[in-house]
Amino acid sequence: MTSKRPTAPNIILIVSDDQGPWALGAAGNTEIRTPVIDALAADGVRLSRFFCASPVCSPARASLLTARVPSQHGVHDYLDGAHAGTESTDYLAGMPTFTEALADAGYRLGLSGKWHLGASDVPRRGFVHWFALHGGGSSYDRAVMYRDGRAESVEGYLTDIITDDAISFIDDEAAGDSPFFLAVNFTAPHKPFAGQHPDEYTAMYRHCAFESCPQESPHPWLQTLDGGPIGGEPDAREALIGYFAAVTAMDAAIGRILESVRAHGIEGETVIVFTSDNGFNAGHHGIWGKGNGTFPINMYDESVMVPFVVTAPGRVPPGRVSDALVSAYDFAPTLLDLVGLDPAPFEGGPGRSRADLLRAVDDDRRGAEPRDVVVHNEYGPVRMIRSAERKYVHRYPFGPHEFYDLELDPRERCNLIDDTERRDEIAVMRRRLVEWFDAHVHDAGRDGSRLPVAGAGQLAPLGDDPYDVFGAPAWDGAGAHDGARDGGA
Repeated sequence: MTSKRPTAPNIILIVSDDQGPWALGAAGNTEIRTPVIDALAADGVRLSRFFCASPVCSPARASLLTARVPSQHGVHDYLDGAHAGTESTDYLAGMPTFTEALADAGYRLGLSGKWHLGASDVPRRGFVHWFALHGGGSSYDRAVMYRDGRAESVEGYLTDIITDDAISFIDDEAAGDSPFFLAVNFTAPHKPFAGQHPDEYTAMYRHCAFESCPQESPHPWLQTLDGGPIGGEPDAREALIGYFAAVTAMDAAIGRILESVRAHGIEGETVIVFTSDNGFNAGHHGIWGKGNGTFPINMYDESVMVPFVVTAPGRVPPGRVSDALVSAYDFAPTLLDLVGLDPAPFEGGPGRSRADLLRAVDDDRRGAEPRDVVVHNEYGPVRMIRSAERKYVHRYPFGPHEFYDLELDPRERCNLIDDTERRDEIAVMRRRLVEWFDAHVHDAGRDGSRLPVAGAGQLAPLGDDPYDVFGAPAWDGAGAHDGARDGGA
């Protein structure tokens, strides 16, 4: 069976949940098994330094869709309010998304898996298929999903349930006259970890040394819940087995999706993107979790970088790895440009199309970029600017601030913020950070630097009193809060 559309590419966007940039074989991890994603990387382009816009789920996903940073779209933490029904809210209502641009261009849209941007029971404009998780997380053996507005209680391994639904959408759309866009939003490898995944995958890691995840001394800012790290579980080794098993099971599920694409004969006209919403520390820096694995919130590379792979036959050359700095706010214009649509509507803010980088026609035509290119990140009042060689983190209103020389200290071990010899260099980075956010953030009500975001969840859209919107930390004896019940979905 072949498609009637030789020129309009289909798009399959696969997004994992809480996958660190290290959790991929193609990225150099020899312990984790991801043969399917590794093969995708060999067939396309892997970006080794792709950054989420915020190191937590909901704001990161909102930025992927809108090309806006949290202080523009107003989602500043993982959403912990009503997820469905009359009390729920569509947090992106009225904001242009790249999926709407695809719908306007004639694409038929499908979603299978996590949404976590409010009103999970309401299909968004242009979606002819909607199978969305109730909230931000779930056990892997049962979940509540919404199929085209109606709740369904599903049982079975959730990764496979999402995959089966995605394949059914491909089966329905592959031979149609219109191109399709499919978002496959896995919950893997988000916690819970231990005892959640099929034996065939956990057995692979029963004797793993986990040298890629050193269990370092607890970070002094580590957040705890019931005496354990908020993003982890009491038994770190069992959690690692579960995390790795979740990734490998997801990799196998992606393989089934690709088999369906090949069976329909549409692999030559289908763009496939794999990425994650935010990064993750699994013992790195003495943390389990992402940005809100610590308080103050952290901006370590393990938290803010994510895997990114794209294959697009005839559109990007195979087998390339680019070290260019690219952000999630660049994603929407880049994807539209890559498939031949106008990226300009999503370049009014910080995002820019990087399609030429993927096509290997950027700068020196190998993906290199000017040395002053930077990316920015924010999580409430914590903001980051990162160049290829330096990182500066500013915490409003009082600090503590951080400055790292990534050439000498790529693992971010030595905070040089008080180094008098670096004073001028730090001042330049601070000024660039302030100027960038001043250029892009024009609504004081959405400005994260003024908001009491502590990583304990966002309960409602921003209103007159932000203290009614964000979860308040409950401090334990170590000085960390345990307000995020599921580690910050």
